[in-house]
Order: sequence, then C-alpha cells, then structure tokens
Amino acid sequence: MNGVRAANLGLRFLLELASLAALAAWGFHSAGSLVLGIGAPLAAAVVWWAFVAPKARFPVPLGVRVVLELAVFAAAIAALAAAGWQVLALVMAIAVVISELLLYSLGDPQPRSS
Repeated sequence: MNGVRAANLGLRFLLELASLAALAAWGFHSAGSLVLGIGAPLAAAVVWWAFVAPKARFPVPLGVRVVLELAVFAAAIAALAAAGWQVLALVMAIAVVISELLLYSLGDPQPRSS
C-alpha cells in the first residue's frame, strides 16, 4: 500500500497546484481582474498553509481539515466551470474524489493531536 499512498500523495500535490492555477485562470480570464487573479489563489494558498498542509501553522481536527481542503478544491472546480472549462472541471472533480477516498481509506497520513 505504500506505493499507492505515495502515488496518491503525488496526485494530491498536483491537485493542489492545479487548484491554484484554476483560481488564477478564473480571476484573470473570467473576472478579468488582476486582484482576483492574484487574490483568489493567494487566499487558497494561505488557507492550505495555515490549516491543511502537513506542517500547518494552525493544526485543526481531521473533520475541519477535510472540510477546508474540500472547500479549496470545490472553489477551484467551480472556477474552472465558471471559466468555461467544464471538461477540466469534471476531470478535476473526479480526481479529487478518488484522491480523497484513497487518502482517508489508507489511513490519515498526517495524524495530529488537535
């Protein structure tokens, strides 16, 4: 299972990067705003750094962490759909669901004592 876990963590990292790119693309492309193009991915990165990342600044209980990470992914998927890239949004949504199911079915890779 270590190979599956490592592959899934790699997929998850790519999904995190894709989320930032999707939010930036939406801000620049759809909203036509420099502020949203920079601000949306920056806000997502700050939430991830503060609460979700393996070395989060403010560790939170598992349930809260799952809600926050799904919120970031959902925002990115919605951004792709709003920008007119429905196929990419669907592919990302499927990848997120698979990754999340694998992540927590294999056991939380980031156990915390919060």
